[in-house]
Amino acid sequence: MRAEAQNNVEAIEKSLELLHQRIGMDSAEHRLEELNAMTEDPELWNDPDRAQTLMRERQTLVAAMDGYKAMAQEKSDSVELIELGEMEGDEEVVKDAENALKALRERAAQAELEALLNGEADGNDTYLEVHSGAGGTESCDWASMLARMYVRWAEKQGYKVELQSMSPGEEAGIKSATYKISGHNAYGWLKSESGVHRLVRISPYDSAARRHTSFSSVWVYPVVDDNIEIEVNPADIRIDTFRSSGAGGQHVNTTDSAVRITHEPTGIVVTSSEKSQHQNRDIAMKALKSRLYQMELDRRNEAINEAHASKGDAGWGNQIRSYVLQPYQMVKDLRTSFETSDTQGVLDGDLDGLMAATLAMDVSGKSRAEANAED
Repeated sequence: MRAEAQNNVEAIEKSLELLHQRIGMDSAEHRLEELNAMTEDPELWNDPDRAQTLMRERQTLVAAMDGYKAMAQEKSDSVELIELGEMEGDEEVVKDAENALKALRERAAQAELEALLNGEADGNDTYLEVHSGAGGTESCDWASMLARMYVRWAEKQGYKVELQSMSPGEEAGIKSATYKISGHNAYGWLKSESGVHRLVRISPYDSAARRHTSFSSVWVYPVVDDNIEIEVNPADIRIDTFRSSGAGGQHVNTTDSAVRITHEPTGIVVTSSEKSQHQNRDIAMKALKSRLYQMELDRRNEAINEAHASKGDAGWGNQIRSYVLQPYQMVKDLRTSFETSDTQGVLDGDLDGLMAATLAMDVSGKSRAEANAED
């Protein structure tokens, strides 16, 4: 077997070994039998929340086991094909199998990264907030571009996206928007996006066609798990109702249905303006509990705390990523030095490379560039 193919095999085996440990393959079959027995109990569905939690765990476990077994089998099949092709002198068979190993190495590395999403809340659904920074209309437009980018990314992952609240800009774009994104590891993937995002482009709102720099901030925090109890003292909150409206006359209510909850001890403010007042109150309270839970996670996890603390104001010196559309095309993450010239792809939701680089850095404590320098 040629050196490149052998290196790919070793890399795949290393990823599979980590996956074997993370999935707990030695006990996974037993756990799956337990979950099957519990989900077949008719009385389980008397508690829909518990039923959904168990079904999600079962679905996640089955997907992880099937994925591991399929990659292990594909590796073995490719190695056998290479050995057979070399014995028979069939260069085409050898080449095809080597290409299959190369592609499998990338998929196994991606699965390895996903397996590292084992933080306390990584598997949870998530809230994602986008806020425009200083800069008026230009900044509001940039905030709407970011919101679209994350919605596109989430839809590509097969996640469910629900708009919780939105404040439109005075002329264009949005001042802020909050989304709930539901799906396996939604928070684990998106948590690295918290921070200030900087855009450089020729402004469509400048008649002189000058280059402008805009800032918007993103904040990601997990949806509180059903098993986590967060106590909120009613005396610590203030609930206000107000009339909600949206751009173009959408979602205009004739009653004061939107709800704003302020948590006095922390200064946290959450809003919901998409449904009835009763539903908005419930949505806003859940969002508040999630924010308080995030604060508790921050206290426990110094790395996450530093990441959020570095977010700062949406302005110069605090950005985590730059999106440059003029005078050249480049998106660069300032934490990992990962960069790509496919700016349109990124703005259309192609964020996997940027997220994976940050996740790898969080796990290893070093950037991809630093890790490559050691190899």
